[in-house]
Amino acid sequence: MIDETAREIREMQTHSSSVVAVKASRALAELLDREFATTEEYLRSLEHNGKALRRANPSHASLQNAVRAIVDEVTAAEPETVATAKELTDARIEAVVERIEAGTRRAARNGADRLADGATILTHDYSSTVLSALEQAVEDGKRFEVLVTEARPRYIGRKTVRALSDVDGVEPTLITDAAAGHHLEACDRVVVGMTCIVDRTLYNRVGTFPIAAAADRLGVPVTALGAASKLVTGGFVFENEFRPGSEVMPEPAEGFAVSNPAYDATPVDLLEEVVTDDGPQTF
Repeated sequence: MIDETAREIREMQTHSSSVVAVKASRALAELLDREFATTEEYLRSLEHNGKALRRANPSHASLQNAVRAIVDEVTAAEPETVATAKELTDARIEAVVERIEAGTRRAARNGADRLADGATILTHDYSSTVLSALEQAVEDGKRFEVLVTEARPRYIGRKTVRALSDVDGVEPTLITDAAAGHHLEACDRVVVGMTCIVDRTLYNRVGTFPIAAAADRLGVPVTALGAASKLVTGGFVFENEFRPGSEVMPEPAEGFAVSNPAYDATPVDLLEEVVTDDGPQTF
């Protein structure tokens, strides 16, 4: 399970950073079913597998923080037996997962409260928190038109628009990334998720920056929505990931290079607000 989860994270089969953090945390539970001769052997394995999961995507602050929290607390407790170490690991996994999921739920609730009934919203890529916010707002009786970018080159926005097509009260439309500027003038708000915010910079799926810049130029407010655990104040350096060029162009690139960054950097000055489980944040 740990190797499979790490591979899934590397290949970006899971598109929400919060869900990635939960999956990585739960993957460590595989160690509870293994046999270890000594506590030291167990702790070494916990540390080794924790590092493997973290290396699978160094850019996800929530993944890094979740796995570190589990490994560090179990190690710091200095358990005397393997059984005790496993009990601590199990308890810490559940505590970390609950914290992530509760934070996501509260962030979505806070986001839903700030979405105006009848608004036309543009969103980019895929965010489980943004989806949940829209669903909760609809349950409150609100209605929306939602424009969803494809999020090329992996077209993750198609997953978002399909999910929204099942939500009564939402009229979703899929658009190309390049058409965002064309449609923004008709929008009341842009709502995006966030991988993390570090040093007054929002790191999110590539394409977020040009949308936020265009929205700022046109006077369309931008909301970034996510759990407060994604706000990083120190001790974390964001590492962008450059995906295979074959995702952009399947045929061989002859005589030229193909650049395919997974994320881009958006100054928080381009955002009207950042909303988390702790409410609106100021920077």
